[in-house]
Amino acid sequence: MCALPAIEGGVPQRDSMLRYGAPDVDGEDIRAVNEVLKSSWLTTGPKVSEFEELFAAKVNVADAIAVSSGTAAIHTALASLDLKKNDEVILPSMTFLATANCVVHCGAKPVFADIEPSTLLISAEDIRKKITKNTRAIIAVDFAGQPCSYDKLYKLIEEFGLILIADACHSLGASYKAKSVGGLADLTAFSFHPVKHITTAEGGMLTSLERNSTKFAYQFRNHGIDLDAVSRNKQQTWSYDMQMPGFNYRLSDMQCALGISQLRKLDHFVSKRRKIAQYYFDAFGGFDLLKPLKKLPDRVHSYHLFVVQLNLHKLSASRSHIFKALLQEGIGVNVHYTPVHQQSFYQDNYESKCINTDDVYKRILSLPIHPIMQVNDVTDVVQAVKKVLSYYAV
Repeated sequence: MCALPAIEGGVPQRDSMLRYGAPDVDGEDIRAVNEVLKSSWLTTGPKVSEFEELFAAKVNVADAIAVSSGTAAIHTALASLDLKKNDEVILPSMTFLATANCVVHCGAKPVFADIEPSTLLISAEDIRKKITKNTRAIIAVDFAGQPCSYDKLYKLIEEFGLILIADACHSLGASYKAKSVGGLADLTAFSFHPVKHITTAEGGMLTSLERNSTKFAYQFRNHGIDLDAVSRNKQQTWSYDMQMPGFNYRLSDMQCALGISQLRKLDHFVSKRRKIAQYYFDAFGGFDLLKPLKKLPDRVHSYHLFVVQLNLHKLSASRSHIFKALLQEGIGVNVHYTPVHQQSFYQDNYESKCINTDDVYKRILSLPIHPIMQVNDVTDVVQAVKKVLSYYAV
């Protein structure tokens, strides 16, 4: 029998906590930010457009707009649709709250579609059941870093005349049928939070297949003003016009300098994540107390998260108990996510039926995965998980 897990008084696998996610910031990143601090532009300056151009080239799109967060990117995308009170937007409940909150902020109604239980990606079949005459858009969430089944989604948007938005906050560096995430939907939102593939501390990017949406986004992120500071400086004018009530969703030059430096290392970061994921797949291949999410063959995963499903019917402990036991082992596990439709606000205001989502949520855990993990860190995760689950095996 395995030694007792630390929560029961045994010796923990690690002396210090291994976080589930962490940024890899090095001397090059620090120097890039310091150079901006010595310059005359701390925000709304040349580094913003430089970051946008480099990012657009990286994901193979014509244009990209830097904003202050992934949430800001989703909000900007939805705001460009000019949604009305009775308009509906279909999205998965298995996502971070921001995806749904932005629909509400735009005055529309979020409609929650169920997921495929093996991948946690939105179900095209359930979307079809929930399309009504009021449906305006679909938000596809590339959960954990694996792109959705875009061919199935294309058929729906073409058949019903809808807009497709990709919440790609998990999937920078991923691709679907050899096409990079960023150009797979009408509008695509990315996040640069510290646990994402690259970081600007806080920040996001919006890519678009339509220039009109891009023009809207430039104004929306800057209070709705037609000319930003750089443009006024070039035109030698003080004049500007607010053409809509926008927001301050700007990203500073300091953050963009960090983003530029990080973007140069994106391939390395994603490669590290894939190697860690493969180690987990190999290590848990014959371990029947949990099951990793399914990898689909026609797309390339970028592994923002590594999520497993516990076989609770083979365990004598609850997910909550196992979660705490692994924390006591020094393994910073997490749960992504409590479904949005289970949150109090959404329960009180919207009716939802997502059977697969409710069922899967009860048994998912996210294991640590990030580019600063070393071989011994990954080994510690595997050993701690096997130790805890084996102890509670029935």
